[in-house]
Amino acid sequence: MRRNLNPWLFLLATLLAGLLASPLAAEELDDASSFNDAPLESPLQHPAWFKQSFLHLGEDLAEAKAAGKRGLVVYFGQRRCPYCRMLLEHNLGLADVVSYARRHFDWVAIDIWGSEEVTDLAGVELKARDLAVRENANFTPSLIFYDTQGRQALMLRGYYRPYQFRAALEYVADGHYRQESFAAYLERGEATLTFEPGELNDEPFFASPPHNLDRSRLPGERPLAVFFERGDCHACDVLHAQPLRDPQLQQMFRQLDVLQLDMASGQAVITPSGQRTNARDWARSLGLFYSPSLLFFDEQGREIIRVDSVAHFFRLRSVLDYVLSQGYREEPNFMRWRMRRELD
Repeated sequence: MRRNLNPWLFLLATLLAGLLASPLAAEELDDASSFNDAPLESPLQHPAWFKQSFLHLGEDLAEAKAAGKRGLVVYFGQRRCPYCRMLLEHNLGLADVVSYARRHFDWVAIDIWGSEEVTDLAGVELKARDLAVRENANFTPSLIFYDTQGRQALMLRGYYRPYQFRAALEYVADGHYRQESFAAYLERGEATLTFEPGELNDEPFFASPPHNLDRSRLPGERPLAVFFERGDCHACDVLHAQPLRDPQLQQMFRQLDVLQLDMASGQAVITPSGQRTNARDWARSLGLFYSPSLLFFDEQGREIIRVDSVAHFFRLRSVLDYVLSQGYREEPNFMRWRMRRELD
């Protein structure tokens, strides 16, 4: 049986999950789990140790390599982005994390709305905002890790808590990306931890199994949202106890077909493309490593967009607006759609 999370027990669940998942201080845990994701009133400043770049990424990478670094990190951000603040002040405010990040990588910042010219690693010149669109930096902060050969080792879209961010740094710096996916790397690490199997949080708009999501033969009547979660997932508890308690978001989700899967289970499912599989294998094939991950599909079963990082009210509302307004039909790139909305 799934659970309906008791709000009075949420604080206890937050503290226990935080202690198991990461050695964060209590105030850091509060900031990471319940921050306000409305646009910031004051613009952000990048850390002083970020590279003062002329935005010629090939030269930046060559300098990083000459300095004995493991590669280059390109940070895509916005000046009033609360998730960017969490990365810059919360994750990169931890002494051990910032020391490791600086020792192994040079960091270059790009404003996703910027008009300045950037030369990419292939020598192509384009505006910063066009590079952000090309790289699908839909959710800020987005980070692209390049190795010393100029190959993309990893991309993170959105904000991840410090223990996952630490893992990403080590995954690239230690060369694990050459042998395995980041999802597999995290799964190996989590296998060393022991958790009692947990129940999933329930919502009234979740469809009941069995889950035949096949839209390849007969289109659906409306878009589909799939929640990939885990029963021992603190971030899932946060999602259900906070953003999903908002009446506006509940009303928006009720306009979709919505279901929930335990991404660690062998629960049978037929995917939107008609493939017979199970929740665990489908999540792996999609490259998911974060829970909760929300994937949205159109009436024909094509993926529209995914939210696979920390997301609260404003970000979820923006994504749901994009899906429900069918903005993806006229503009398949979410970021470019947002640009047009900003200009209207």
